[in-house]
Amino acid sequence: MIMQTTSLLSHAPHDCPSPSLYSNPIHTNEEGFFASDILTLNLAAYASQTRVLGPGQRAGVWVQGCPFHCPGCIAPEWIPQVENRRVQVQVLAQQILSTPVTGLTFSGGEPFLQAEALAALARQVRQERDVDLIVFSGFTLEALQSRASASALLEQCDLLVDGGYVARRDTGVGLRGSDNQRFHYLSSRLVDCGYDFERAERGLELHFQESGLLVVGIPAAETQLRLERALAAAQGGI
Repeated sequence: MIMQTTSLLSHAPHDCPSPSLYSNPIHTNEEGFFASDILTLNLAAYASQTRVLGPGQRAGVWVQGCPFHCPGCIAPEWIPQVENRRVQVQVLAQQILSTPVTGLTFSGGEPFLQAEALAALARQVRQERDVDLIVFSGFTLEALQSRASASALLEQCDLLVDGGYVARRDTGVGLRGSDNQRFHYLSSRLVDCGYDFERAERGLELHFQESGLLVVGIPAAETQLRLERALAAAQGGI
């Protein structure tokens, strides 16, 4: 069995081709963002239903590629800006709508490298269901507001969690990796939802998928270390 671990910044499937095998790395536009079309996403992982990425039952979407290299990142395999798994936005939207989710959570990788495609995904889902949207980004809101490429996704986003991960500021609580990351309510949809984003107890879920074991949630630093050791020991015994 191939094991895969993930949280809000998730590990790539261990059975994916290595970056060196790709002869055509993804091109970027003048701002350094992915030059992606709005019809497909370069996907890292997908969880059809989860309760640890925000209020209610949610679909989790992680994209491949990140311009940041935060020390202590728990998803180093998803940093390279290379092809992982291409999915059609329309197909993924229908998969999401086939489950009774009430919200979407986008992370990665870095969602704003594929802002237009993710915005299109949110719009397509919302054509049939009123869902809320949480987006995690290593960019600050101020940086995103200065980039035209980010506007489409910002318009769809209800709550933005911004800023890079800082290991020494990981308090072990709340829906963020470290307390330097800020919660920006970009609409009123989640303002009075009853969920305490800053102090919510963190949780982990195990999702058994064809590519392996997907662990979803935001682990405390010590929990992540214990989990990685357990997985390494289990893999060594396979």
